[in-house]
Amino acid sequence: MSTYDNLRRQCRTLESVLDTKLTSYSRLAANIGREDDLEASGSSDRWRDLEEEVDGLLEKLRETNEELVTLLNDPDSPPSQSMTRTIQRHRDVLNDYERDSNRTKANVKAALDRANLLSGVRNDIDAYKSSAAEALLTERGHIDSSHRMTDDILEQAYETRAEFGRQRSALDGIGTRMAGVLNTMPGINNLLSMVKSRRRRDSLIIGCVIGLCMVFLLGYMTR
Repeated sequence: MSTYDNLRRQCRTLESVLDTKLTSYSRLAANIGREDDLEASGSSDRWRDLEEEVDGLLEKLRETNEELVTLLNDPDSPPSQSMTRTIQRHRDVLNDYERDSNRTKANVKAALDRANLLSGVRNDIDAYKSSAAEALLTERGHIDSSHRMTDDILEQAYETRAEFGRQRSALDGIGTRMAGVLNTMPGINNLLSMVKSRRRRDSLIIGCVIGLCMVFLLGYMTR
């Protein structure tokens, strides 16, 4: 019965370790939904490692139980009732651990799906906030640029207005000086009048001469 004792000790050892791992696995599944960032917190790696360890221990415990069941069917060494009950108890414990493992895996999957969904929603909200803030900054830049252009146009308009004022003042000064010159030299007005009168007289004389020439020319041609 040394083989039976060894297998039973292996079952107890595996069951003890598996119980500890399943407890940690269940606690981690409960905490996954409370963590905002699975990658940053390391939960994603921890639950994968624990899941692999639990699956490995279950496989070893399953193999050990199968070896114990093989002893029940040994015709050369029929098992006692105590051995049968012990082996059955180990089978029941294995079944309980498998149910706990499957239930915890389902809880982990649901928690991960929920956490990924919430993370996706938060990422979408952050992206929307970022794009909205960027749009506001861009619009503010356009408004500031429009304000600068308006200020430049107003500054040019004020400068043009000031230039017109300076030119008007200069023209007024020139007109004033010319009027002063004419007032101080009254003979200039008389001279200009005489020049205009002479031009009119010369124009009349030339007109009369041209007219007489035309009359003589017409009279000559009609002979």
